[in-house]
Amino acid sequence: MPFTFTHEFNTPAFKGKVSFNTGLFINGQFLDGSDNTTIDVVNPTNGKVITSVSEGTPKDVDLAVEAAQTAFDTTWGLHAPGAQRSILMSKLVALMEKNADELAALEALDNGKTYNWARNVDVAGSIDCIRYYAGWADKITGQVQETTEDKLTYSRHEPIGVVGQIIPWNFPLLMMAWKIGPALACGNTVVLKPSEFTPLTAIRMCHLINEAGFPPGVVNVVTGYGNTAGNAISSHMKIEKVAFTGSTLVGRKIMEAAAKSNLKNVTLELGGKSPNIIFDDADIEQAVNWAAFGIFWNHGQTCTAGSRIYVQEGIYDEFFKLFMEKTRSLKIGDPFAPDTFQGPQVSEIQFNRIMSYIESGKAAGAKVEIGGERHGTEGYFIKPTIFTNVNPSMKIVQEEIFGPVCVVIKFKDEEDVIKQANDTFYGLAAALFTQNLNRAINCKD
Repeated sequence: MPFTFTHEFNTPAFKGKVSFNTGLFINGQFLDGSDNTTIDVVNPTNGKVITSVSEGTPKDVDLAVEAAQTAFDTTWGLHAPGAQRSILMSKLVALMEKNADELAALEALDNGKTYNWARNVDVAGSIDCIRYYAGWADKITGQVQETTEDKLTYSRHEPIGVVGQIIPWNFPLLMMAWKIGPALACGNTVVLKPSEFTPLTAIRMCHLINEAGFPPGVVNVVTGYGNTAGNAISSHMKIEKVAFTGSTLVGRKIMEAAAKSNLKNVTLELGGKSPNIIFDDADIEQAVNWAAFGIFWNHGQTCTAGSRIYVQEGIYDEFFKLFMEKTRSLKIGDPFAPDTFQGPQVSEIQFNRIMSYIESGKAAGAKVEIGGERHGTEGYFIKPTIFTNVNPSMKIVQEEIFGPVCVVIKFKDEEDVIKQANDTFYGLAAALFTQNLNRAINCKD
């Protein structure tokens, strides 16, 4: 029988008791995994086990796909009008709003992000996302085209079927909403795998999905490891599409698995090494604040984090002084404390990965201006870290670190900085700070 997770929150930000089943969610029921094994969920503030969740295997993915296909063939898909799907999704929105504080607390507990950010960004954004797609569910229509004077053709939009979704640990609830929202609105059924590090909000959402009245099998959640449950989803012959958000390395594996199985459609949102470009005419105070936010928010665990900061030589010294002051002011600590900006990294694995990049930078001759070490003696806290004296060949300049680590680089002019900014195999995001609109447009192009 699956575990029941019970926890009493008594924090400055949230007080309350939560209790819910942590089994696999298949066909509307919470089940043990087929091997009766579990995965420990760890509190990143202290490294202690919070609870255990059922571990899904490829056999469990098969069961989830079967349930999803049955639902698609009988109670969802073309058997559930858009208006019906919209009503159920709107009910889910209402339940998320009712339980918003609890969802934020769970997010802070197993992810380590601050409660305030979780409540005001992650949970609020997730609610807005589901509400948005609930509004679209009954507005999906085809078209009639007059191709000649005596001929009409028409198009219709049909759901794909069973879709697989694999979400990351940095924005667990928000990524779930981004994935299930459009899929459900269009009439697809879902088999979703959350990260094994941060499964609690996904499991809690399953209870809300049942409470909202979704037919069994429309949404299925299989907690498990990437190389087993994740691989089973990406290579499954009866899953028609897979969506994945995460690392570039794993994205390549998913694309390969999709190609080697049934050539399923693939949507990937992968890593980044985003440049923040700050020109001489920028509002320095704004540039400093946004550059700090861009790299240190969510503990640097953001695919669009502005980890390469390029500053034009005319304001470099002033910017750097203020940027250092801003970084020193950021409060690291308890995610539930109201004044905390940065909590711990999500896991020991991620902590060690980030620290290895920091050591690599030091060994390569880069200068640590601030940070470069752990914060405190327990948990997975890392001090915000700024490197200078870097060159383009260094790993800390070229590779995604996914932590509170940035490099600050001086540049001469537009031609120089565009060349440096584009010296990467990532292409996810970029930002620039200038009050010259022509310059902004030219650099963007």
